Order: sequence, then C-alpha cells, then structure tokens
Amino acid sequence: MRKSAQIHLHPVQKNAQSAMSLSLSPLWSSLPLQHRIRRMWWAFAAIALVAVVASLWAGGEIGRYRAETALEEQARTDARLNAALLRTVLEKYRALPFVLSQDAALAAALTGNDAATFEQLSRKLEMLAAGTKAAVIYVIDKDGMAVSASNWREPTSFVGNDYRFREYFQGAVAMGQAEHFALGTVSKKPGLYISERISGGSGLLGVVVVKVEFDDVEADWNASDAPSYVIDDRGIVLITSVPSWRFMTIGRIADDRLTAIRESLQFGDAPLQPLPLDTIRSLGDRLDVVEIVMPGGAGKTRFLDVAMPVPATAWHLQHLVALGPSVDAGIREARMLALLMLLPLLSGTAFLLRRRQAITLKIFREQQAREELERRVVERTQDLSQARDRLQAEITDHRSTEQKLQAVQQDLVQANRLAILGQVAAGVAHEINQPVATIRAYADNARTFLDRGQTAPAGENLESIAALTERIGSITEELKTFARKGRGNAEPTGLKDVIEGAVMLLRSRFAGRMDTLDIDLPAAELQVMGNRIRLEQVLINLLQNALEAVAPKAEEGRVEIRTSTDAGMVTVTVADNGPGISPDIRKGLFTPFNTSKESGLGLGLVISKDIVGDYGGRMEVESDGSGTRFMVHLRKA
Repeated sequence: MRKSAQIHLHPVQKNAQSAMSLSLSPLWSSLPLQHRIRRMWWAFAAIALVAVVASLWAGGEIGRYRAETALEEQARTDARLNAALLRTVLEKYRALPFVLSQDAALAAALTGNDAATFEQLSRKLEMLAAGTKAAVIYVIDKDGMAVSASNWREPTSFVGNDYRFREYFQGAVAMGQAEHFALGTVSKKPGLYISERISGGSGLLGVVVVKVEFDDVEADWNASDAPSYVIDDRGIVLITSVPSWRFMTIGRIADDRLTAIRESLQFGDAPLQPLPLDTIRSLGDRLDVVEIVMPGGAGKTRFLDVAMPVPATAWHLQHLVALGPSVDAGIREARMLALLMLLPLLSGTAFLLRRRQAITLKIFREQQAREELERRVVERTQDLSQARDRLQAEITDHRSTEQKLQAVQQDLVQANRLAILGQVAAGVAHEINQPVATIRAYADNARTFLDRGQTAPAGENLESIAALTERIGSITEELKTFARKGRGNAEPTGLKDVIEGAVMLLRSRFAGRMDTLDIDLPAAELQVMGNRIRLEQVLINLLQNALEAVAPKAEEGRVEIRTSTDAGMVTVTVADNGPGISPDIRKGLFTPFNTSKESGLGLGLVISKDIVGDYGGRMEVESDGSGTRFMVHLRKA
C-alpha cells in the first residue's frame, strides 16, 4: 500500500512543477519581445529626428533660394525703374543748354557786354528756371566770369563768380559741351552741371550752364524703404537716398588720385571715406549679397545689391533690397511646408509600425493564452465535480430566495395599492365637501319653500341638487383618474365657464362672504387646455383657502381673481389680503398632509398642482405679511 501511495503522489508533484514552469515561461519569454519593441521605437525616433532635421535644413535652403530669387526679380525691376527715372530727369535738362546756346539774344548780350542787358538776361533765365524747375541757369563769359544767373536776386547768386577752374567750363570751351557732377562752391549743394559753348562770328563768346539737383529723385527713392545710390566711374557716391552716404566711395581710391580730386574742389571738403560695405558673396550678373552698417546704430544689415548702368552716362545705379525679413519669412514658410509634408508621413509610418507591433503582441499573447489555457484545463477539470455539487446547492438556495422575493414583491404591490386607495378616498372626501354643503343648503331652502307653499323655488332647488349630485359623480370619477396618475383628456375649455362654475359651487357655503370676491372675468372666447371639472377643482381649492384666510378681516377682507395672457400661456392669479402663509408651512406647501387647518387634510394644493401639471402648466405661490398670491399658468388653446 505504501508503494502505491508513492506512485500516486509522484504525478501530482510532476504536474505542479510543470505548472510552475508554464507560469514562469511567459514572463521570461516576453522580455526579449519588449526589448525588441523598445529598440524599434528608439530607432524610429532617431530616424524621425534625422528626417525632421534634414527636412528643416532642406526646406530652409529651398526657402532661402526662392526668397532670394523673388527678391532678385523685384530688385532688378526696381533698379530699372529707378535708372529710367534718373535718365528721364537727365534727358529733360540736356536739351536746355543747347537751345540757350543758339539764342541770338544771349549771344548779343555777351557781345555787347552791357550791365543792363545782363540784368535783363538774368530775369529771362529766372523765368526759364522756374518753368523748367532747373536748380540754376547761368551764363559765363569767355573769361570764366558769370555775367547772368537765374538766382541773381538771392544771396547765393552766381553773378560775378569766377568759374574758369570748373571742368564743365573747360570742357565746354574745348569740346563744345560738358557734364560735370560737383558740390556747388557757393550754394554748397551737389548737382550735375550741364554746359554748352556759345559761339559768335568772332569765335568763343561764353558758356551757358544748367545745374540739375536730384532732391526729388532721392525723395522718391527714399519712399520705397530700399536704399539706392549712384556712383561714377571712380566709385564715388553722387546721388543717394541715404544722405550720410553722399560722397563716400566704393572701395579705396589711390592717394594720388584722391589728392587730385580734393584739389579740384569737386566735392568740397568731403572726406571721401569708403562706404561701410562688405561683399558676402557674388551671385554674378551684377548681383551681390552685401552687408552694410546702417546709420543710426542699427548694426549690420544684409542686402541684395543690384547694379544697373545709367544710360548715356558713366554712372552706375546700385539698388539694395533687405534680405532679412523676406528671406526669414521664406525660410519659415518652406520649413513649415516641409514639416506639414513630413509629419503625415511620419505619423503613417508610426501607425503602421504600431499596428505591426500590435499584431505581433496579439500573436504572442494568444500563444501565452493557449499555454495558460492548457495549464488551467488540468486544474479546472479537478474542480468541476466539486463545483457542480456546490452549484446544485446554490441553485436550490436561489430558488428558495426567489420564491420569498416574489412574496415580498406582492406584499409591496398590495401596500402600494392600499396607499393609493387611501389618497383617493381622502381626496374624494375633501373634494365633495363643497357640493355636499351646497346640497344641504339647497335642501334646507327647498323645505322652507315647501313649508311656505312655494313649489316653484323648491323645484329649482331640487333641480340644483340633482345637478350637484351629477357633479359629485363627475368629481369622484375625476379623482379616481387622478389617483391612477392619468392625465385625463385635455381639450379646449372656456376659462370664464371654469371660474363661474367654481364660484357657483362655493356660493352656498360662503353665503354672506361672496362680496369679498373681486373677479375680473376673461373674455368668453379665451380658452385653455384642460378639463372643466378638474380645473374647477383647482379654483375651488384656491378660492376656499383665500376666503378662509380673509374671514377674520370681515368687511376689510378682499379676494381678487385676475387673468392675463403671455406668449401662448394664460395666467390665473388668486390673491388675498389675509395674514399670509407661515414660512414653516410654505416650505412643504405642496407636500401631502401638510396643513395649518385643524380640519384640513393637506391634499387640496397637492391635487391642484398635479392637475395643472397634467395639462402642461405650473403653479406658483408668493406670500408675505400683506397676503398670498397663487399664480396658475395654463397652456392657451
């Protein structure tokens, strides 16, 4: 027997060991999978980071290229417009000296050499300068002395000044015409001097000069917020929208040449310092990226520099367009677009990766579940027989408990029915009290009439008693319906008939006190949704409470009934000037069996509120020391 026992225990131990190994194997086998998933996500994060950085860099470069290309096109267009504007101004004034050199009156004045004639000529030049908007027009004789000028009236008049040293005088004498940009020795204003030789029968008579100043051109350039300037063949800034750059140089001029320029007084005592400009890179075709120190302490600003030759001159126009705002905006836009394109791709890749991992995990868990199921099947098989016995015992207990529960439920239903019947009985007793009292009054009156032999009034009273008996039956039926929580049949009902019916039921009980009623009857066509008998019940309860409340005041007591309409609703207000309702009673005013009357049941207002609610209305109450007001809101038919 001992040997058989050992043979029986050995498989149990073996099963226990195998079960323990199965329970531990999922834990150890899941660890490599979790590591692989973690490594996969780290690799995806690294690839995504590289992709984001690469897309931002590529987007920035593309955005920079596009922005610079757009700026280049705009800069070239603006430069061409500025050069065209400058050429238009120059061509406008180049013809003027030639026309004046052919004027016979001017030649005659130079030949006569008369002061009065020169003054008359100055007046003529003054009018001509005003009409052509030239800065100054003046005439120089063959000895280099200015004899007439359009500014002869001004303190800075050119008349009497010696201009033999000026290149435009020497060039006109030698070659017939000349152009020379210089700073005025008298006016101290820069401008272009256009000169033409005046010849007569005896040879050279003099030179006529037109000075052109470019203030309007510079103002137009300055309005565009893009610096523009003109340089001559030596790299000296002549015309500029930035005043502080005037007479600065592009690069450094040789010392000997710089000395000669200063001695000629072409630019006065200007230092001719190099412009604070550094070329960052050259893009070819007269296009560079430069950095300039802007005046006012703004620091270095990077510009796109476009060079444009000015036709019919040796000048070049340089137009600068700031790269910062436009390029930065282009880079931001390109990078944002790159991210918008890359993020959905990364999201889709992450979704597919996550889905693949979910499928892998699902397969792995299903494998674990199968192994776990095989382990538990062995354990559950041994417990099934015991569980079956326990289940049968529990089924027996459940059946017994269910039978007891059904008995208790039946008792609760019966108790609920008795409670409802009690409420119906109390309601019937309360609601038929007024008609019964009226019947009693009519019966006493009928007996009195019969004792007197007045059969006609007695018959009318008996007919009224019969009508009231029928009404008691209707009230009883309606209260039964209320006890069953039914809504009744809502139909259009004349509000005037309801008020008159309620007053009629109360007339016999409150005989002698009906004078306290102040009734404003509504129009006969005003109708509300409800049932006449049930709505009379509501008004009877409200009027009875109001009449009882004002009883101690005798003749001073007042009960008002008012009707108003508003947005599909009709409001009936019953107000009295009684002592009001105490706060304790008002808190539970619509609670069953809550009353301040010794003989009251506390059901009248509860029933009334439910009747009004059944027809889609509501009841409100206001009370203070001056009286009580009940507002009954009913749906208008």
